[in-house]
Amino acid sequence: MRTPLRMQAVQSPIIPIVAEWIRSCPGTISLGQGVVSYGPPPEAAQYISRFFAKADNNKYKPVVGIPELVEALAHKLRAENGISIDAANDLVVTAGGNMAFMNAVLAISDPGDEIVIQSPYYFNHEMAITMAGCRPVVVATDANYQLQPTAIRHALTDRTRAVVTISPNNPTGAVHPKESLEEVNRLCARRGLYHIHDEAYEYFTYGCATHFSPASIAGTEEHTISVFSLSKSFGFASWRIGYMVIPKHLLVEVKKIQDTILICPPVISQYAALGALSAGKKYCQGYLKDIAEVREIVLGALQELKAFCTVPRADGAFYFLLRLHTDQDPLRLTEELIRKHGVAVIPGTAFGMDQGCYLRVAYAALEKQTAAEGIGRLSKGLRELIGKGVKEVK
Repeated sequence: MRTPLRMQAVQSPIIPIVAEWIRSCPGTISLGQGVVSYGPPPEAAQYISRFFAKADNNKYKPVVGIPELVEALAHKLRAENGISIDAANDLVVTAGGNMAFMNAVLAISDPGDEIVIQSPYYFNHEMAITMAGCRPVVVATDANYQLQPTAIRHALTDRTRAVVTISPNNPTGAVHPKESLEEVNRLCARRGLYHIHDEAYEYFTYGCATHFSPASIAGTEEHTISVFSLSKSFGFASWRIGYMVIPKHLLVEVKKIQDTILICPPVISQYAALGALSAGKKYCQGYLKDIAEVREIVLGALQELKAFCTVPRADGAFYFLLRLHTDQDPLRLTEELIRKHGVAVIPGTAFGMDQGCYLRVAYAALEKQTAAEGIGRLSKGLRELIGKGVKEVK
């Protein structure tokens, strides 16, 4: 029995591979997977009682989400993002942000179509595009991982269907300025393309950086798709609740996809999401100060490694993507860091960084003391491994 060529082209997820190495090395501190240290607000658990209070909640509910949650999300979008749900667009609740992105790709494309993504890319985006039988067209960002609209324009062909942007960004932590996102959105409008914008890290910005939603631009409803998630902001990773804002003309297609794969988002999780939204943005902001302090600990330690790596500016999300001054294999280096130094990161090859050696460092899952220990191990490990070379793991 053969594996379909379409699936052979899809990269294997790196997170489970690194997780297995971590399990085999007890005591490893993970600077790998991008999750927050806190869980959902108490209101999420409280609202679950409302789920059990309705006897028919064990049955299927609307494909696009229960009306109460759709309404609450529409209010949040209007108040926080400047996005109004009206006659030109629609809101669909999904099982996480990844499903929202997959819905978008399947709804707008045919096999063989092209979708432009930025390098470094979020690996699940690239995987979804490939899985749909489309071709991801990778456009390089600049030295600070910022968008290059001119390069994006040159990458467009007759088969291009969409341009994807992420801000705040995974894996780089870059926050794209309003002007750059507006320029990409205008380019998409002129060329008759969709602008898919991932906003999963919308609450995670530092210093003077600000988050901007392209769908808030007047008159862009026909070509702008916005992807959101509760996984990061509200500690909802395993609850699998996200949502998307789409042009009205895509609703029928998105409903077909979601009904086939999911029928409806998990209803109990939707009630929990209602509770989280009642707690609101201030719940996440209550933890943001601690995350910012951990960020400073990590950044301070990385600045002492200037002889070994470059740390491009990262004003958002909770990542740094290090550019190491070595030609060593990043996957092997990642394994050595785990096995020899008890600290885990993610190799840049997972994000399409095949030229050079890159490592993604995530820091939001750690308390200050653990973060200091973890970054200390990473610093020591990089000094030793880059200095003497990486040996084969036996």
